[in-house]
Amino acid sequence: MSVKYLFLSLAATLCFFKATAQVPGKPATGVVVKQEKADLVSVVWPVGNSNSGRLVLNLKNGESLFSSVSLGNKGKYNRVIENVDPQFVLTEGKRDLISQNGWNIFFDKVPLKPHRSYKVGFNKKGIAVSSAGTRTVIKIGDVEAPNFKGDLEITLYNGQPLFNVAAVISTQVDSTAILYDAGLVAKAQSVKSISYSDVYEKLKTDDHPADTAKNLAVKYRTIIGANGNNGIAVFPAPHQYFYPLDEAFNLRFVWYGNNYRNLLPGYGLGIRQELQGDKRFVPWFNAPPGTKQRLNFFCLLGTNGAEALLDNVKQFTHNDSYKPLPGYKTLASHFHNEFIMSVVLAGKPVPDSPSFVKVFKRQGVDIVHLAEFHYTAHPKGPDEQRLKELKALFDQCSRLSDNKFLLLPGEEPNEFFGGHWLAFFPKPVYWIMSRKEGTPFTSTDAEHGKIYHIGDKTDMLNLLKAENGLAWTAHARTKGSTGFPDTYKKEDFFLSDRFLGAAWKALPADLSQPRLGKRTFDLMDDMNNWGLKKKVLSEADLFTIEPENEMYAHLNINYLKLDRIPQFKDGWQPVLNKLEQGQFFSTTGEVLIEDFTVNGHSSGETITLPADGKCIIDFKTSWTFPLNFAEIISGDGKTVYREHIDLTSTQAFGTKNFSKVLNMKDRKWVRLEVWDAAVDGAYTQTVWFK
Repeated sequence: MSVKYLFLSLAATLCFFKATAQVPGKPATGVVVKQEKADLVSVVWPVGNSNSGRLVLNLKNGESLFSSVSLGNKGKYNRVIENVDPQFVLTEGKRDLISQNGWNIFFDKVPLKPHRSYKVGFNKKGIAVSSAGTRTVIKIGDVEAPNFKGDLEITLYNGQPLFNVAAVISTQVDSTAILYDAGLVAKAQSVKSISYSDVYEKLKTDDHPADTAKNLAVKYRTIIGANGNNGIAVFPAPHQYFYPLDEAFNLRFVWYGNNYRNLLPGYGLGIRQELQGDKRFVPWFNAPPGTKQRLNFFCLLGTNGAEALLDNVKQFTHNDSYKPLPGYKTLASHFHNEFIMSVVLAGKPVPDSPSFVKVFKRQGVDIVHLAEFHYTAHPKGPDEQRLKELKALFDQCSRLSDNKFLLLPGEEPNEFFGGHWLAFFPKPVYWIMSRKEGTPFTSTDAEHGKIYHIGDKTDMLNLLKAENGLAWTAHARTKGSTGFPDTYKKEDFFLSDRFLGAAWKALPADLSQPRLGKRTFDLMDDMNNWGLKKKVLSEADLFTIEPENEMYAHLNINYLKLDRIPQFKDGWQPVLNKLEQGQFFSTTGEVLIEDFTVNGHSSGETITLPADGKCIIDFKTSWTFPLNFAEIISGDGKTVYREHIDLTSTQAFGTKNFSKVLNMKDRKWVRLEVWDAAVDGAYTQTVWFK
């Protein structure tokens, strides 16, 4: 056996074999791996309800890897699909690491620079079987493309007819940005019908799917191939696959048919990316040298027809919505919808219920914090025009709010402090971002009441203090906030309790990372070690919001500890209080941290650290995809410490209480993150020690 094919997994030593040998290795409990014939290996795993999934792998080069994929009971299997290969198209471009802020760049336009796409090659040289908790990992070498090498990895999840297929590849070429398309491809048509949900949530079926490959805009990012009632759903990780863009346009993220992109001969179905993105700034995925990029997709099996199978896929994202949680209300922030300037003040008909409001309600968002007037209005006046725009914003937010939905005014002023930042007041506030010599800080008129004129950062801080408002850095350390908040971390306004902290978004994107948005988590830990009790809420930073968009993939949410939604007319101070107090957690939606305490105290609190440093850390979490890990992250003012909790023993769709006793002696703070197998996750705010 070649030394090249010996390595360690999370839970077991991997042993490769040539096709003529017995299959070594240790799969997860309940999984049976057998050599059927000289080149065939079968893998059977428990999928729930006494059923089993079965993969028959063909290790002979030139023949399809998946000889058959089946679902059955007591040894009787319904063949779902056969003689298909997992295949990948890799597109390689050039990252700009010079002009801005290295790998954290967003303002890059990769598709406008030289790039190339190619089919990833697959040469079957050996197989390895291992376990990681309740999942079985099968690795097959080699996969390669120009500048990239690696292995194919198939992960089977006990308890579900679910598996993940990944080309895990690395490059040594610096400044590389990538995209990938993927799917299952057969030499001949392998399914009798194709089904999917259109963007308006209507199930569509093509019973004669023999055309040249076509790209589709769908809901739930899923394409289903079926043979009668037996079907296989192919879909990406719901958030990880979608690199950051300004717009959440639905760019036809699935495909099916013959000869996809003239690169994958044969008939297939799968997932895809549009190389041009939203045609604004298009950064693609980072692929730093030596990192293991996971070009991956999920497959879910079913035997009850396409509609039932799609319903099963939808459960992993709560039907692309945020699940109600007792004692919490959901808050989404940072939307440049520009409804006021593009509709209300543009003389267009104002709908009773605008489409963007319907989108938020459909997705389970209780409270929306807008970021209107983003370079579209008159923030510095003339005063009459600025006040007209603000009044229109306040009036529409009031009109569109009710006891179940709260639409709140907000702006991204980007004046006075440096970089980009958001402002949030607990009631309508009239303020103008200019103050000429001789103009008072405040004035009043009969229509608007108090009006503020702001001329510099001191005025801005005084306004936040006077109206009990909050500010925070938007997209910190990237985009228009490159270098911030670091540049102003010692300024009075940043040190004030009116400056909340920063906001989190999955930016940049990197398929080798086990979590999303590392940039902001690094900042969160830095601010904690600076000794500043700052908070980090999640932000969307999106423009157009329409039902046909792929909103869910680009969204995130904050769960605030609120029993009820405030009424617009009464003001929404309770919302700002919960942000300021750190009484919330943030998530992509699939993982919920329903409770988190340190020695009985919740996030945002400052507690006395026991003399012996003993801390009991309790948390309750629920999830859809199987979990991967939790991390209890702490610091002593200089160093960041991570207590890694392996959660690969979990299966899909669970709820569990966890408790961990740790020595936090000399630590200053602690917080929690939880991440799943699709790189969805949630994080808490910080608990402080004194």
